[in-house]
Amino acid sequence: MAVLFNNFEDWKKESEDKNQPLFQSVLDFEINQKGKSEEEIWEGLSKAYSVMKEAVKSGLEEEMNSYSGMINNGAKKVMNFPKSVLSPEFQKLVARALAAKEVNSCMGRVVAAPTAGASGILPGALFTLQEIHNIPDNKIYEALLIGAGVALILEKRASIAGAVGGCQAETGAAAAMASAGIVYCLGGSNDQIFNAVAITIQCMLGLICDPVAGLVEIPCVVRNASAAAIANSSAQIALADVSPVIPVDECVDAMGEVGQSMEARYKETALGGLAATPTGKAISKRVLIQDIEVLDDETPED
Repeated sequence: MAVLFNNFEDWKKESEDKNQPLFQSVLDFEINQKGKSEEEIWEGLSKAYSVMKEAVKSGLEEEMNSYSGMINNGAKKVMNFPKSVLSPEFQKLVARALAAKEVNSCMGRVVAAPTAGASGILPGALFTLQEIHNIPDNKIYEALLIGAGVALILEKRASIAGAVGGCQAETGAAAAMASAGIVYCLGGSNDQIFNAVAITIQCMLGLICDPVAGLVEIPCVVRNASAAAIANSSAQIALADVSPVIPVDECVDAMGEVGQSMEARYKETALGGLAATPTGKAISKRVLIQDIEVLDDETPED
């Protein structure tokens, strides 16, 4: 597998040695690996961001009821609730992250960023950031490239898959990508961008992957919203030059070590955590029976 960099320190060094922004290394990597022109890469990023925004819009305007019944228009309920816990902007952040992920759970079109199970985090975070701070689209595209660079290093040194490293690796990676993008869009330094990644990983460390009935619905949807909130809190802390103390590469290694040590039942097998609760087991049994009934209905008669 081709890699961008072995670690964040190498990425930072190249950026500083060449006096270029972090996204440029990722752009060059994409051009070399995909054989596409720079113009085609930017066009692809534009399309990806459009799909992200469309997913948010669909989740907030269309009926979002999953086959299992576990997803039932949660994003719209949050967006339309008359009281904000912190601010209307925070309410929008949570609702938008929920919306995009609900679209995935209801078999709609999303951007896997870095996975479909974490597909609500970047849309919720970047859409809301852009709205609040009037960030131009091209800056968002650059942030997406930086997020991709973060994911490539996490994939190499730890994991971005719930089945390998638990939910810390999946929603954790997406939150780290989002926090890096937020800090970049708000003018943060390279150190601040990578500190945001480190702080995010510290906040997500150890989170298990325990989908009820084996479906990427509960608790996956609500975790997208909480991860979007963590991305923003990490960005706020990093922008203020608060040190994570543990360097980002060591945080990534810790994530990898925790993921390797995690029991299999906590890594997307639906055998532990919330999936193993009495209610989780009952839902699993009900969904399985429904699936069998559907198959029976589709069986042609002799």
